[in-house]
Amino acid sequence: MASLELAQDKHTGQQQQQQQQQQREVPPHRSHDPQYNQKRSDPFQFGSRYLGEDDDVFEFNAWDHVETDDAYKEYAEQQYAMQRQAPVSEFDKKRFNSDPAKWWNLFYKNNAANFFKDRKWLQQEFPILDKVTQEDAGPVTVLEIGAGAGNTAFPVLAKNKNPQLKLHACDFSKKAVEVMRSHESYDPKVMQADVWDVAGDELPPGLGEGSVDVAVMVFIFSALSPLQWQKAVENVYRVLKPGGEVCFRDYGRGDLAQVRFKKGRYLEENFYIRGDGTRVYFFEKDELADIWTGKHGSADGAQAARFEIEELGVDRRLLVNRAKKLKMYRCWLQGRFRKK
Repeated sequence: MASLELAQDKHTGQQQQQQQQQQREVPPHRSHDPQYNQKRSDPFQFGSRYLGEDDDVFEFNAWDHVETDDAYKEYAEQQYAMQRQAPVSEFDKKRFNSDPAKWWNLFYKNNAANFFKDRKWLQQEFPILDKVTQEDAGPVTVLEIGAGAGNTAFPVLAKNKNPQLKLHACDFSKKAVEVMRSHESYDPKVMQADVWDVAGDELPPGLGEGSVDVAVMVFIFSALSPLQWQKAVENVYRVLKPGGEVCFRDYGRGDLAQVRFKKGRYLEENFYIRGDGTRVYFFEKDELADIWTGKHGSADGAQAARFEIEELGVDRRLLVNRAKKLKMYRCWLQGRFRKK
């Protein structure tokens, strides 16, 4: 009897060893560990869960670096054609384009309880934001453009150890600035929140030419009309110190949000009105490169190149609804631009 129990224990031990060996053979990013469903800590690597030919796409909730399949591309083109055939009326074009700040004010008024999302990935994706918050970083000025509720400013402040850091957070929505100033972490000794239009004629309050070390533009450029791009880039150039850096992230063409737009939302190619009245543009990688290097809008390239592109990448994610067997493609563009 004792020998039988001993044999059973030995068999159980062998099974456990085999299971452990099999687990070791599975690459970490192919496991179901939740941490591998998040963005990587390596800047501009954009995740490490790759979809192979033999993989079951519905095994995980998300995959990285997945190019859109032919079926989705065909569906997207059908959607774009439908959108072009039913554009925003001329009356509504004037209504939405004449005072975009009005619609953002309404947005922040109506979403006061749920619009703030802590961007925990900021200092991972943009190492400069980690560097400037170190205790020995010295005098540094950071400008968050299109700050909203301070979605960049407050996470950076939360990790700040630099007594000489100064953070300016600007938005052209008065309501957004009110929200920032009423935030429990708002400290006027370190942070200054102001109303400012990046495509306007003035520089931000309290900032002169060549006074900013780092400018952060996360999902703000897409809210501008294409007619405003050049002026916005000029203003960012003016306010940055020589060698100053722009941390940039925004929507890419073909993103699920673009493909989903229905009739009556199309303003012009890749430019739309959301249901809440705010505007959004979806960029191509080469288009962004031309905008920030000064080639955009100049047929002969006569405009002096303003920024050098340090990095510019496409962050693609395939999200899946495993229950409904749905595939949803997301696309963002991320870059670092340096003032010459």
